[in-house]
Amino acid sequence: MAHTDRGHYANKHREEMIDEAISKKIHSLAKNGSVPCATAHRIAKDFGVLPLEIGVQIDLLEYRISQCQNGLFGYTPKTKKINPDIEVSKELKDALDEANTDNRISCAGCWKIAATLKIKKVAVASACEKMDIKIKPCQLGAF
Repeated sequence: MAHTDRGHYANKHREEMIDEAISKKIHSLAKNGSVPCATAHRIAKDFGVLPLEIGVQIDLLEYRISQCQNGLFGYTPKTKKINPDIEVSKELKDALDEANTDNRISCAGCWKIAATLKIKKVAVASACEKMDIKIKPCQLGAF
């Protein structure tokens, strides 16, 4: 959701209910109205649920998700942490070409490529940006 939707994140989940145990954990780890992506993934692992479920709970509690592990949003003073001038190796280009569908690749797909090539997630996202490949969907449901 865009910054103009701030404070109205719950509106995209009209049928969902707040999970009290998860919400308690989110409240305890949130800082300055936001929950970092890595923290949300750790909560998902701790509760044995998909990251998307944690993303929904974060929305229902009207927190923002920050510090995207792909570097796409939630950083200050700039919003992104990606490197638009990255040199894309042939190995990374080939992996992205194989994984992308209609100029899109999922967040999870980026993570898989990063793990396989033993490179940082932000390097994969930077290459996607340079190659005009959109990363969607986000594992937490941010986009």
